[in-house]
Amino acid sequence: MTDNRRKFLKTLSIGAAGALATPTQIWGQATTPLRSALTDLQSDDISETYWKTIQSQFHFAEGLTYFNNGSLGACPKPIRQATINFQNTLDDFPSKYMWGGWKDEIEEVRQKTADLFSVSEEEIALIHNTTEGMNLIASSMDLQPGDEIISADHEHTSALNPWKYWQQSKGVKIVTPTLPILPKSVEEVVDVYRKAITSKTRVISICHLVNTNGMILPIKEVTELAHEKGILVAVDGAQGTGMFNIDLKDIGCDFYTVSAHKWLFSPKGVGVFYARQDSQKHLKPLIVARGYEDTSIRRLENYNTRNLPEVLGLGAALDYRNAIGAQKIHDRTYELKHYFRDKIKDNEKLVLKTPELDSLSAGIQVVEVLGKNVQEVKNRLFDEYGIDSRPMSKFGLNAVRLSFAIFITKNQIDTLINALETISE
Repeated sequence: MTDNRRKFLKTLSIGAAGALATPTQIWGQATTPLRSALTDLQSDDISETYWKTIQSQFHFAEGLTYFNNGSLGACPKPIRQATINFQNTLDDFPSKYMWGGWKDEIEEVRQKTADLFSVSEEEIALIHNTTEGMNLIASSMDLQPGDEIISADHEHTSALNPWKYWQQSKGVKIVTPTLPILPKSVEEVVDVYRKAITSKTRVISICHLVNTNGMILPIKEVTELAHEKGILVAVDGAQGTGMFNIDLKDIGCDFYTVSAHKWLFSPKGVGVFYARQDSQKHLKPLIVARGYEDTSIRRLENYNTRNLPEVLGLGAALDYRNAIGAQKIHDRTYELKHYFRDKIKDNEKLVLKTPELDSLSAGIQVVEVLGKNVQEVKNRLFDEYGIDSRPMSKFGLNAVRLSFAIFITKNQIDTLINALETISE
C-alpha cells in the first residue's frame, strides 16, 4: 500500500500535466499560446494589415462573416487555448485549484479588470453575466411602496425584468420614459431623464449602449443629475465595455455590470460587477455560502464552486486586449463606424437608424433597407452572403443591427455594403 502511494505521488510530481506545479508555473504553461500571440499584437502599426492579423486570431465557421458581436462575442484562438489549458489543470487536481490554488491569480484578474475601468480592485466582483449583476442590484434595494425606478423604453429585458420581479410586488413603480431614436445632441437624451425624475425617484436603471439601435446613453451626465437629488444609478454595461474607453471613476455611477463575453472576447460565463465603494452598503449577495460574513465586495461572488478557468480566461482576454492597446481598439471602433456610414450615406435606399454623433454611437450601427422586411434582409444576408446580423423590428426600426468588432476588416464592410445594395434593388 505504501509503495503504491509513493508511486502515485511520484506520478503526480512528474506527470505531463504537472498537477503539483505551483499556480504561477501552471499559469505560465497555460498561457504560452497567448504570450506567443501577444508578440504579434504589440505594435504601433494601425494599418489594415495589422487588423488582418487580429482577424486571423479569431476562428469562425467556414463561410461565415460575423457582424453579430452585439449578440454574443467571439473568443480569439489564444484565449480559447489558454482556457482549455486552465480547465485541464483543474480537472487534473480538482480540489487544489477549486479551493485556493488559484487565489492569487484570481486577484490578479480582479486587478486587471479594475485597471480596465480605472477603479479600485476593491470595487470589482467577478460574477457570471450582466443579468446576474442587474438581479443583484434589484434584489438588494430596500425600496418602499410608492418609490420609483426610472427605466427607459430601450432597456434590455434582462435589465428590466429584475426590477419587475424584485420590486413591483412591493408597490414600487417603474417609470418608463421614451427615448428618441435619432437624438441630435447628448442634452436631448439627458432631458428625457430630467423630466422623468420626481421626488419619489430612488434609482435610475440605464444601459450604457442600447442593444436596439446602438445609441450610447450619456451615463456621466445622467449620474450627475441623479446624484444631485440623492438618486442611485445602476448601469447595464453589456454592450459598451471593450468597444470604447470607459472610466467609471470619472463617470461616477453607483453600479455597473458587464458580460465579458461580448466586446472583451472572454470565455462565455464570466462577467464583471462594479460597485462604487460608498455605494456597496446597499448590496446583498444573491447567493450565500461559507464566508458570507466577508465585508469586501468578494461576498458578491461567493459561489463555493464555479468555473474558475473562465475567470482566468477573462484575465487572459484582458492581457490580449492590453497587448493591442485600449486606445487603439477605441480608435478602430470609430474608424470602422465612419467607414461604413460614409460609404452608404448617399444611398437613399439604405437608411441609418443610429445616431450620428460619436458621443451617441460607436461600434453598433443599425440600417434599414427601404421597402424590405428586416427578417428578409437578415435571411438574405446569411443565405446568400454568409453574413450574420441581428434583425431589429421594435420601435419601428425594421433594420439589421451590425457590430463592428476588432476582427472586422474594411474589405468585409465593403462586401457587406455590396450585399445590402444588391438586396435593396
